[in-house]
Amino acid sequence: MTTGQHRAAQPEIEPPDEEQLPTIAEQVAEQLGGFRGLAESSIPVVVFVIANIIGELRPAVIASVAVALLIAAVRLVQRRPIRHAVNGLFGIAIGAAIAWRTGDERDFYLPGILYGVGYGLVLLLSAAIRQPLVGWLWSVLVAKGRSEWRDDPRLVRTFTALTVLWGVVWLAKVGVQAGLYLAHQDTALGVARLVLGYPPYALLLLITVWTVRRVTREPEPEPLAGS
Repeated sequence: MTTGQHRAAQPEIEPPDEEQLPTIAEQVAEQLGGFRGLAESSIPVVVFVIANIIGELRPAVIASVAVALLIAAVRLVQRRPIRHAVNGLFGIAIGAAIAWRTGDERDFYLPGILYGVGYGLVLLLSAAIRQPLVGWLWSVLVAKGRSEWRDDPRLVRTFTALTVLWGVVWLAKVGVQAGLYLAHQDTALGVARLVLGYPPYALLLLITVWTVRRVTREPEPEPLAGS
């Protein structure tokens, strides 16, 4: 075999594939903590609602905090990520402390309502000043800190529109809970906290991931001839 034939017989080395983004389902599941994360974040609230219906406020507060602590401890022992458990525990603990102090079961949900109002307003403000919060969160959570989207007018418009959508939905769902809070509809408020918690959040995440991936895959329009 000649040298030329030997070289021709060698397989060509293909360039390494570009780093692929996780699938839409993987990205959404990661941010929600998966099915287990969803369940663990909801269980303490479910415990509070049920215990408060069948009993008194203080046992319900104790039960919900105890369950939240147990979930966080189990995750810690299993060496699993505890971000979602800690977030849930923090929210439960603040609401439980306020309800315990005031003696009013409605106040268990007050921190979540106030947080939702603040978050919705911050989202809309960030869109108004052309610094869409959803874009920056995308940079941190998905793009590994990269913020090239700031140089792409299409992505700036996309993230601005998505940020407005998030802000409007957040304020709408908090508005429902605030109305029930002011109307002293305690049980309905607990149900609304569950129903309007993760389902809208999951839907918004799905819309965000799908929209951004679609925009980034579309080729930029070519300038018109002579322009």
